Amino acid sequence: MQPRNMSMSGVVDLAAVKAAGEAKAKAEQTRAAAARQGGPAAVPPSALVIDVDEAGFERDVLQRSAEVPVVLDFWAEWCEPCKQLGPLLERLAVEYDGRFLLAKIDVDANQMLMQQFGIQGIPAVFAVVAGQALPLFQGAVPEVQIRETLDQLIQIGEERFGLTGIAVDADGAGPDGGAAEAGQPAGPYDALLEAAMAALDAGDLAGAVQAYQTVLADDPAHPEAKLGLAQAELLARVQDLDPVAVRKAAADGPADVSAQIAAADLDLVGGHVQDAFGRLVETVRRTAGEDRNAARLRLLELFEVIGADDPRVTAARQALARVLF
Repeated sequence: MQPRNMSMSGVVDLAAVKAAGEAKAKAEQTRAAAARQGGPAAVPPSALVIDVDEAGFERDVLQRSAEVPVVLDFWAEWCEPCKQLGPLLERLAVEYDGRFLLAKIDVDANQMLMQQFGIQGIPAVFAVVAGQALPLFQGAVPEVQIRETLDQLIQIGEERFGLTGIAVDADGAGPDGGAAEAGQPAGPYDALLEAAMAALDAGDLAGAVQAYQTVLADDPAHPEAKLGLAQAELLARVQDLDPVAVRKAAADGPADVSAQIAAADLDLVGGHVQDAFGRLVETVRRTAGEDRNAARLRLLELFEVIGADDPRVTAARQALARVLF
């Protein structure tokens, strides 16, 4: 894994959109499976803080980050500020009740991870969200600042990646205290949805699109397949684009509908959701006939990528209605 050096505002890019699609799909599968079992499997509060080493990083951090934001606390026994920050983060992990998972990494025993994250001093705190790494803060910062950072992290996880956290059993019973997992029937489309996610992992966007389309052919309203298809199609559209050329064409030709549509795709992939929506609403406003319809249909497709419940989609729908009617 090569951690990315990015700010909170720049967490979404092409790779992150793919990760978001996978994370949202995984979250949907988890919720569906939990619903069939009578409720989500819960973990005891003690499971919200884990020790992670290099051997378990893939399993304990990267894979879990598709379910819940994982906060990484890089520490060492000899580090005095770590002894102040560590217990605070552990207390907050329990207080936040499953909205993030705290992974503690002893830098003395895990020098490779320390180097991969480019850490110059400890304590250092990072997060991994849907496979994307981002720095949070360094040093023993005030609790109020930590809370603000965690709130922002959780918001990003929910709004951009569909991460809803993990259920916590306040009585400490853990998953064994819930409904039995054995004997539960698989959903009718589980195999196809897993095939779609495997295709995304392999970079086979056409294969992912086909798998999602197969589900939708039988169940046109299937929410996970609709979301997955919209995201896979978006990734397929932009993977061979030259961003510089596309943006120049859009800037030079405000009336060029194809250029505006391509630029809107890039806007969305780059995390500029409102820019993408605004560009297409404006294109609808200034065009007519087939051009207007093309811009309108692409805007509706981008709504599917973000999700109908997102307030930015609601606002853009209202703006679209105003220019149409």
